[in-house]
Formats: sequence, C-alpha cells, structure tokens
Amino acid sequence: MDAKKSDKIATGILYVISGIIVLILAALLLYILVRGVPHISWAFLTEPSKAYQVGGGIGIQLFNSLYLLFITMIISFPISLGAGIYLSEYAPKNWLTDIIRTSIEILSSLPSVVVGLFGFLIFVIQFQYGFSIISGALALTLFNLPLLTRNVEESLRAVHYTQREAGLALGLSRWETVTKVVVPEALPGILTGIILSSGRIFGEAAALIYTAGQSAPALDFTNWNPLSVSSPISIFRQAETLAVHIWKVNTEGTMPDGAAVSAGASAVLIIAVLLFNFGARAIGKRLHKKMTSA
Repeated sequence: MDAKKSDKIATGILYVISGIIVLILAALLLYILVRGVPHISWAFLTEPSKAYQVGGGIGIQLFNSLYLLFITMIISFPISLGAGIYLSEYAPKNWLTDIIRTSIEILSSLPSVVVGLFGFLIFVIQFQYGFSIISGALALTLFNLPLLTRNVEESLRAVHYTQREAGLALGLSRWETVTKVVVPEALPGILTGIILSSGRIFGEAAALIYTAGQSAPALDFTNWNPLSVSSPISIFRQAETLAVHIWKVNTEGTMPDGAAVSAGASAVLIIAVLLFNFGARAIGKRLHKKMTSA
C-alpha cells in the first residue's frame, strides 16, 4: 500500500471518529433540550422551588449560580492574572518555576469532588464559614485557578516579542510594558478564557454540594444587609445552585413534577453553558479583529 492511499485511509478514519463524537454530543444536547425547553417559562425562571407541590421554579437557584459565579471570579481572576504575568514575564527558568507549573498541572487534574471535600474540611469546618457562598466560592477558586492561570500565561506568551522590545525602546519600564502593551494585546485570549472558565464554574455541582450547601432559603430582595442570611448579597448564607438543584431533584426530590423540573433546569443549564462558549468565541473573534484592524 502506497503512502497516499494510507494517508487517505487514516484521514477517513479520523473523519468517521470525529463524526461519531459530534453525533453523540449533538444527540445528547438535543435530547436534553427537547425534554426540557417545553417546561421553561418566565414563571419557571423566576419563582422559587417547591418541595411538595407542583409548579415550583428555579429562580433562587439561578440567582445563586450567577451570584456565586460573580464572587468566584472576583476572587480568582486577580490571582490568576498576577500568577500568569509572573510565570510569563518574570519567572526565571529554574526548579522553583518548574514546581509551580507542576503544581498547576496537578491542581487542574483534580476531580471536582476532591476539591469539594477539601473545601469542606478547610473552609466549612476549619475556618468555620459553614455551608455558605464564601465557602463555595473559595472552593471553586481552587478549582478554577489552574485553568485561568494557564490561559493568562499562554495568552501573554502568544504576544510577539517585538511588542515588548518596542515598549522598552520607547523608554517604558518592564512593568509598564507588561501592563500597557502586553496585557492589552493579550486581552482577547484572556477574556475568552474568563468566559469559558465561567461556563465551567456555572455548571459545577460536586464541589458545591460540600461547600455551598443543598438548600435555597427564601431571599428578601428588599434587604441589602450583607450580614443578614435572607439578603441576596450575603456571602454567609447557604446557596443551592442550579446544578446542585438538578442533582438533588433527581436523587431525593419530593415534588410531584420532579421530572419536569429536572428536565427544565437541565435545559436552562445547557443553554447557559452554550451561551458562555459561543459568547467567548464571538467576543474573542470580535476583539481580535478590532485590534488587528486598528
């Protein structure tokens, strides 16, 4: 068999495998959406859930997911940005930076349930934060840091070295070159990584079962006291997220329409994650096009 024929056969096999994977993913997504979308309504998205009655919604769980995502990104992004800048621009090539990069790789490969158990032992019990938003956010920060740090580092490394040389040639210090030249040039890649990691956080459940809790107390949206457990902005209240709610409904749900609630919530979660992914691609391409044309 000649080389060209072997290449065609190998290419055909790869196309077939890729097609099978795409069909499986598409079938899974369509199955979830077809079952769940008919149950989605404004009332379903805004009303609180019900434990023993028909007609409950996911309003509080959806708000908890978005608020927990917001708190997590406030904590994790500055740390990831600083770590990425250090590893890309300042870190020398020695055993210490090798250990740091190896640690990042190890953290990125940890199962989310292990991160959740660690968060339970440290933040819930040791720090005595209890089952709360802050415990969940800190656990998700550990879960999110490796991916976001690596994304920032790779985005900065992708900036051509001539950009740095131009900044230094203009009399800028190294720090000014990084903050005023390199980081703005790497912004499309960094922003794409932020949105993708946000989708990953939004759909996380295992780490939050042990840290943020499995209950969604009623919220008083007129109460903006951060120390009150009924306040929506309190970080010390329990916060069952949408992904945890889906797990709970399917394992120990007591509502008569549990199957419909689970299907609708799953569809909302899938739609949100898809929006995060497509939004990341669209924003990244738009920023890159805008910067290249400037």
